[in-house]
Amino acid sequence: MQFIDRYPITVTDQFLACRDFWARHLSFSVIFENEWFVLMQADGASIAFMSPTHPSWPPGPEGYTAGTSMELEVKDAAAALEEVRASGKEPDYPLTDEPFGQRRFSLKDPSGLWINVVQQL
Repeated sequence: MQFIDRYPITVTDQFLACRDFWARHLSFSVIFENEWFVLMQADGASIAFMSPTHPSWPPGPEGYTAGTSMELEVKDAAAALEEVRASGKEPDYPLTDEPFGQRRFSLKDPSGLWINVVQQL
């Protein structure tokens, strides 16, 4: 298989608030948008959000109820945190050097998606 892109799609009635959150706090840009879907990218990473009013509803994709998170690996987590703070957002989990070899902080977007910003130590 040759992939053009790969990205998770979060089904949420907060998809426009998610678009604004990811643009403002994480510097993602809108690549495609319509009244029920938005695809965003930043530095080779992609994510999408879709309204539950999507024309394929039902069946699927249903809202995901199990735990999940989006990992954004960066070269410098402290510098990334300063960028997030400059955008007006404080992390939900503070910058921490973890015993398992990561420096990270975390935040939640309006859909509740947990976002880990991670530097490998």
